Amino acid sequence: MKRARLRTLGIATGRLPPGRWNAITDVAGVRVGHATIIRDAPHVVRTGVTAIWPRGDEIWTDAVFAGVHSFNGNGEMTGLPWIAEQGLIGAPICITNTFSVGVVRDAVCTLAVQAGAPQDFHLPVVAETYDGWLSESETCPVTAEHAFAALRAAGTGPVAEGNVGGGTGMICHEFKGGIGTASRVVEAGGHTVGALVQANYGARELLRVDGVKVGRAIGPDVVPSHRHPPREAGSIIVILATDAPLLPIQCVRLARRATTGLAWVGGIGANGSGDIFLAFSTANHIRVGEPVSTVRMLAPDAMTALFEAAAEATEEAILNALTTAETMTGQQGRTVHALPPDLLVATMLAKSKN
Repeated sequence: MKRARLRTLGIATGRLPPGRWNAITDVAGVRVGHATIIRDAPHVVRTGVTAIWPRGDEIWTDAVFAGVHSFNGNGEMTGLPWIAEQGLIGAPICITNTFSVGVVRDAVCTLAVQAGAPQDFHLPVVAETYDGWLSESETCPVTAEHAFAALRAAGTGPVAEGNVGGGTGMICHEFKGGIGTASRVVEAGGHTVGALVQANYGARELLRVDGVKVGRAIGPDVVPSHRHPPREAGSIIVILATDAPLLPIQCVRLARRATTGLAWVGGIGANGSGDIFLAFSTANHIRVGEPVSTVRMLAPDAMTALFEAAAEATEEAILNALTTAETMTGQQGRTVHALPPDLLVATMLAKSKN
């Protein structure tokens, strides 16, 4: 059975319907691009950069409200103090590996200057997870040109998943992980919530798919595990986007709900894990130079539906990362096996018959 997204395999999680692409790009204006680096000389490299534009080029002068939640902080996401202070993002967001945060951050700053962004200073958001089991990440293979390539490649529509961009060398629940995305449309109001994850966390025995204990059914005796110590080491970055009109504090509340989707799959926020979630809303326009911005806010009682959408989109995004990622061999001949789609489907069917 070929690698495919979860729903293509006939497995649907959650209650709410997905958007057209079942991706973060279902939120109008959001664009995603990747730069993937796979080479064996002079060093073994399995890494890259993933870029998310909350809007198009106008993001430099038309910011979005945003908020962040750190479920477990053994990780890095730059620019957080300024988001906590003013609740705005005025630049594209990037995700890469742990050793490359600095160079990617500097590349976003350089791009802002080249684009003529009017701000006096730039504190962009760049997040990471660690890919050093497969990739010789200590060689710092990512350059500014890779970041520029991901930013230039960003587009709307379907999003490449699995072994791409920042997710190229990542591992999830002891299977091959990486980039995944999904979306949900809220019935009342028709607002969309999209999620994009870089999944690099988790123990095999904790993996669940729609409540089924898949990780126990497909254990290391069935599909070998790399099981690099410490077992819980790893991280997940979740980026949530919505077109619902949210203020920064509401974005913080939405970001927290990624925790629920992560927990449904089997994430527990282990001590060695960097689980950092960011949510932004494209509905309000905060333009540079305007002395007063007129904004809208979703009613508090309407937030519950968005919370459900965020949890479901996060859950499916992680599972899409698992079902689309392919087995990869990296440095020192180390191999991380993909979650076999035929075994996944068989496990789910067996559970449904019980």
